[in-house]
Amino acid sequence: MKKKWYGVLLSSMVAGTMFLSACGADKTSNQASSKEFHYAMSGLYKPFNFKEDGKLTGFDVEIGKALSDKMGMKAVPVTNPWETIVQGLVSNKYDAILGSMTITDERLKVVDFSNPYYISGSQIFVADNNKEIKSAEDLKGKKIGVVKASPYKDLAIKYTGKENVVDYDSDLTAIMDLPTGRLDAVITDQMVGFRVIKEGKAKIKDVGTPLTHDNQAIAVRKDDKELEKKINKALDEIIKDGTYEKISQKWFGRNILEEK
Repeated sequence: MKKKWYGVLLSSMVAGTMFLSACGADKTSNQASSKEFHYAMSGLYKPFNFKEDGKLTGFDVEIGKALSDKMGMKAVPVTNPWETIVQGLVSNKYDAILGSMTITDERLKVVDFSNPYYISGSQIFVADNNKEIKSAEDLKGKKIGVVKASPYKDLAIKYTGKENVVDYDSDLTAIMDLPTGRLDAVITDQMVGFRVIKEGKAKIKDVGTPLTHDNQAIAVRKDDKELEKKINKALDEIIKDGTYEKISQKWFGRNILEEK
């Protein structure tokens, strides 16, 4: 009886071990196949990242999805208040920040960055039929609209003098005054103007080269060198195979990684 009971027990243990091994293999397999790439953004920076019908969308979201596909990972975009977004990364709340973050010396003390995934900066915009202003040198004595208390105001004063600078509450309001002739030019972020051009909200154009340059990149933790390498490799791949160009054209009507 004892021998028979022992045989049953042994058979049960072997079966149990095989079952656990199978479960373990399935779990490992599932983990490997469902590895997720959590990337953060504010969700308040249209058209880069914003919510539409309760769903996150925008240029940053789509770039993150394209990178995830190349890395063999599932894209999981998340939002976090901008003022604490770096702290969230450092505390392992997500894997990266893909939310139009500019590379700065201060940020480099805390996090590392991928290669730039787009380039922005201060740009001059004029009415589409303006033939007088072709560069910053042509701004002298011209009426320039800027958002008040912005760095663009200092640039405008530099080129045209304080008396010719007009303050606005928003970039869009200033831009809409270009076709009316109330302003000769507007200085604002490139991407703001590019989006207006793409949507056809106002007949404007960009002129000259950017007055300043800002490289936007993906932030990762300093101890996550492997992920940084994967992101850079994936970024290079989506640039080469045309995926990046397609996404950029969709949102801005141009390639925003290329410098003018």
